Amino acid sequence: MNLDFFTWDNLIYLIGELTVLVIAGAFIVSFILVVISIYSIKKKKLYFPLLIKSGLVFLEGMMKAMFRFLGLEDREMLTFFINLQNTMNAAEFAKIPVSERAVFFPQCLRSSQCPAHLTPEGLKCRNCGQCEVGGAQILLEQMGYKVFIVPGSSFIKRMVKKYRPRAILGIGCLSEVKEGIEMADKMGLVVMGVVTLKEGCVETLVNWPDVYEVATLGISPESIPQDLHVLAD
Repeated sequence: MNLDFFTWDNLIYLIGELTVLVIAGAFIVSFILVVISIYSIKKKKLYFPLLIKSGLVFLEGMMKAMFRFLGLEDREMLTFFINLQNTMNAAEFAKIPVSERAVFFPQCLRSSQCPAHLTPEGLKCRNCGQCEVGGAQILLEQMGYKVFIVPGSSFIKRMVKKYRPRAILGIGCLSEVKEGIEMADKMGLVVMGVVTLKEGCVETLVNWPDVYEVATLGISPESIPQDLHVLAD
């Protein structure tokens, strides 16, 4: 009985030591990754993106706490996360045929006077000329994209299940793009995100050159509409 108690006591002690070591190791690794991340943000260049992404998967909570402790604002943190994902996914996105890609615009980009009606596949643009979404949709569809104007993530899931694209380009505010990236990752899709310049629910803005820069990744020049630069300007 004494031997059993002694063995059990040692086992508990060993488990306790291992737990402390694991926590300490996670803390040290998180701190190193946060330092690399902040350095990347300051230099506007990503260092060790694969390592940072792996850390965010396994140590996200601890890393976020450290970011806040070191004075990094949530907006900066979200922007870094999106830039990291885009950097990691750009090469794979470029390899996927444009016919297997989809673009999702948020409905907030349209004019407040938009005459489009909501359908089971999102808003159907009438190309009324009151905003730039209609022209962008025409150009992207000419390249071979499936384009959707959606009011929420439920529509994105529905269209992905119906049309089964392998890659998607999503436009939205910071939180929407981050949530969309996480959702697309879970669905096994290659995803790229472009953040709007203005947040809100009505008449938001996006930098169209950023959208077209991502949309043309991996596409041969002859497949890009000649008037693409007009909307980009």
